[in-house]
Amino acid sequence: MSADRHRKILRALRDGGLLKPGEHPAIHPVTGGVSSLVLRVDLASGPVCVKQALSRLKVAAEWMAPVERSFSETAWIRTVAALDARLVPRILAEVPASHLFVMDYLDPAIFPCWKPLLAGNAVGTDFAIAVGDALARIHAHTAHSPAAKREFAHSKLFHALRVDPYLLHTAAQHPDKAAAICAIADELGRARIALMHGDVSPKNILKGPNGPIFLDAECANYGDPAFDLAFCLNHLILKTVWHPEFVVSYMAAFQALRDAYFVRVDWEDRVHLDRRVARLLAVLLLARIDGKSPVEYIVDEKKKSFVRDGARALLDETDLDISRLVSYWGRRTALL
Repeated sequence: MSADRHRKILRALRDGGLLKPGEHPAIHPVTGGVSSLVLRVDLASGPVCVKQALSRLKVAAEWMAPVERSFSETAWIRTVAALDARLVPRILAEVPASHLFVMDYLDPAIFPCWKPLLAGNAVGTDFAIAVGDALARIHAHTAHSPAAKREFAHSKLFHALRVDPYLLHTAAQHPDKAAAICAIADELGRARIALMHGDVSPKNILKGPNGPIFLDAECANYGDPAFDLAFCLNHLILKTVWHPEFVVSYMAAFQALRDAYFVRVDWEDRVHLDRRVARLLAVLLLARIDGKSPVEYIVDEKKKSFVRDGARALLDETDLDISRLVSYWGRRTALL
C-alpha cells in the first residue's frame, strides 16, 4: 500500500473517531475479493476492518464501477441488522467522502469463511440450511416494501456490477445464445420484488457461532431475489467440477439450501420463482467461465468446456426448473 493511501486511511479513521491522538496502528491487507481495498487495522482498542470501494476492479478484463456502491453496502447492512443483527457485521464508522467504512474485524479462527470449508469438504447441510433460511428471511423482510424500493433504487449500479459483466458480456461471447441470455438479463433488470444482496457467494459468508454472517453487499439493489439464490447455488454446482470427489456433499448442500429457502417463500408464487432461479443458474454457470469475473478455481480447459457445454445445453431448455437442472447436472457429473 502506498504511503499516500496509508495516510488517507489513518485520516479516515481519525475523522471517524476511532484513532486516538498519537496512535500509529499497523495496517494489514485482507486477501480476497476484487472490488475493494480491505484492511485489518490494529487499533489500541482492538482490530477493526476497513473497506474502501475501488473504481477499477481487480480482474483481467477492464471493469469500472461507481465507488458510491459503498453507500449501498452500509445501507444493506443496516436494513438486515434491523431484522437480525447476527446476520451482518457491526458498522463502527463511515467516511462517505472517502467511500470508506469501518466494521468489526471478525477473526477467521472464530468466523471461518464458507468457501475454504467447502473446498475441504466441510460442507455441512445444517449450515446450508441456515444460509437458505437467512437469505429467505431477508427477502421476505423487504418484499414489496415501498421504503426499501425507494432507498435501494440502484438499478444502474446493479447493471454495472452484475448485469453487464456477468450476463451481457457472456452473451457477447456466445452470439448464438445471446437472445436467450439478453431476455433473462432484461427480466432481471426490470424486476422490483425485494432487496437483493447481489453477491451471495461462499466467499462472502462466514460461519459464525450463531450462524451465517453475510459480507460484501456492494451490489445491493431492490430487484429480483431469484438472483441471490441462484448466485449462491451456482457456486455449489461449480464446486462439483472443482472437486468431483465431493459431489454428493455439494449437491446435498445445494438441495438443503434450496429447500430451506423455499419453505419461507410467501411473497410470490414459488413455481415462478423456481423457474427464474433455474434460468439464472444456467446463465451464471456460463458467466463464471466466460464472463468478466470467471471463477479462479476452474482453470483446466477440459473442466471449463464441461461447464460451458452443460450451461449452453441448459439454456436451450424451454421449461427449465431447478429439479430438472439438478437431474441434468447429476447425470453430467457422473462423467467427470
